[in-house]
Amino acid sequence: MSAPNPLVRDRDVEFLLYEVHNVLRLCKLPAFADHDRETFELFLASAAKLSREQLYPLVREMDEQPPQLIDGRVQEHPKTGELYAAMVELGILTAGRPETVGGAQLPSCITTIAYLYLMAANAGLSGHPLLTAGSAHLIESFGSEELKRTFMDRMYAGEWSGTMSLTEPHAGSSLGDLSSSATPIEGREGVYKIKGSKIFISGGDNQFLENIVHLTLARRVGDPAGTRGISLFAVPRMRPGASGLEFNDVHTSQLIHKIGWKGLPSLGLSYGEADDCHGWIVGEPCKGLSYMFQMMNEARLLVGANATGSASAAYHESLAYARERTQGRRLDGSAATPGPVAIIEHPDVRRMLLRQKAIVEGCMSLLIMTASYADLATHGEDQAERERAKLILDILTPVTKTFAAERGFESCSLALQIHGGYGYSSEYLPELWLREQRLNSIHEGTTAIQSLDLLGRKVVAKGGQALMALSAELRADIEHARRSGVDEELCDTVKIELARATGLTQVLGGRGLSGDTVGMLAHSVDYLNLFSNLIISWQWLRMAAAACRALGGHADADATDYYRAKIEAARYWIRTDLADNARLAVLCESSEDSYLKVADAGW
Repeated sequence: MSAPNPLVRDRDVEFLLYEVHNVLRLCKLPAFADHDRETFELFLASAAKLSREQLYPLVREMDEQPPQLIDGRVQEHPKTGELYAAMVELGILTAGRPETVGGAQLPSCITTIAYLYLMAANAGLSGHPLLTAGSAHLIESFGSEELKRTFMDRMYAGEWSGTMSLTEPHAGSSLGDLSSSATPIEGREGVYKIKGSKIFISGGDNQFLENIVHLTLARRVGDPAGTRGISLFAVPRMRPGASGLEFNDVHTSQLIHKIGWKGLPSLGLSYGEADDCHGWIVGEPCKGLSYMFQMMNEARLLVGANATGSASAAYHESLAYARERTQGRRLDGSAATPGPVAIIEHPDVRRMLLRQKAIVEGCMSLLIMTASYADLATHGEDQAERERAKLILDILTPVTKTFAAERGFESCSLALQIHGGYGYSSEYLPELWLREQRLNSIHEGTTAIQSLDLLGRKVVAKGGQALMALSAELRADIEHARRSGVDEELCDTVKIELARATGLTQVLGGRGLSGDTVGMLAHSVDYLNLFSNLIISWQWLRMAAAACRALGGHADADATDYYRAKIEAARYWIRTDLADNARLAVLCESSEDSYLKVADAGW
């Protein structure tokens, strides 16, 4: 019988954190000076233990026993409150926050890996505290001292939860069209009556905490239409009153029946049915969407972590199955193994496993890199370093989210395929991960929206400064890999494809400058795929360089196999997926627009 699924392999985490990305360099910054490898590993070990021993054993049960809406309130799995408390005790709500709000001031690259463990174990359940942390951080960043005392402190303490309340039935990605309104309450500065409906609000109700604070987008009466008139409000389910908490006229109107993530209810909410819903404005009026982008960008990184976690769990599940399942004979007809062999001996199964490995570990590396740039963007030594890191972070965020979502789904699909007919049953977990993974290319900005953000904004921002900064980092890593002993072929291929990507960006950017927006963006998803292939090749080049250095240090036999597998995975990715960039570049530059020419009746 195989060992339990590790979900995320600890050795890979150590390799990426310390051998590839050298995150200990962050401890030289004043913000993280109190930390070292020991504090990092203690926190991550606790996250891994909680994930494997408490969250993961309930993932199937929670999938089979989804939340119910009874008498207007959500009833969740009975263990939800207990496990929420365990995650609070871990410190996940404030792990990355400063000591002034009770935090541990850990770098984002460490907290993101903790999230990775939790999400690999139980995506839906782990969503509760992560939404609370993000919404509390909004109040910390933009709210008044009164709002911090009233709401943030209770949220960070784990007493109240939080949500991001954006989407409306008619306004999803197009938030400028929202209709929720805010009318000032006479004599109460900063307090408004909120009225409207929201939908797809994750964690919008629970009964294991006494209150929920919805960070809600609404438009004050008289403010401009569109995104520039949107403000942000803290709208609790129960508002503070003279004699304690009192109902704030926030009703659960609908329970969404999802195909996955069933440990986290998704709801429709109705505000102000009795005209008695109070909301406290957060920050300045008409800046709500810009404020919310802080939480949205954090959420996009977390979507990348979730997608990577599901893909990782699926990879380790299919690897264990392939080692145990016997079926068929070796293709070479070897007399040494005349009977059935483990399916891992079959070339196509090995191809699928290596592809899963390349996707999962490439995503893990990108998560750490992106989160490290987030750390530098906030806590870098000087303004120049912070600005440079912010430019690169802005480019990497949509890639981190969408690559893990799209290719993570592929990894889960491969896991199901490796399980064969058993994979297409609910007796095995790949089908669950496949269902849960499908959401990641939809929520927090669809793949198409991320591609428009990348090509239409990020790579051309400030005259292309962000792309130039990223390209300089990648060129330096190519030469470092070359000096470390990585195959010249791999280094040269990545260098050529970097030039191809930058040249293509200039061509498409030129179209935009000339007013041909459609010509620039028509193939934005293809551009995103091309760019993502390059960024993941960058990750694998860095991993290959670290492996070459380790092998030069005379690693033992087991370590030698471990590091050589990294080099083979790098070779696989660069020779296969990066090779596809030539085709994608031709497509992006082409005027192929057949889909725009199909008449409505022709569909």
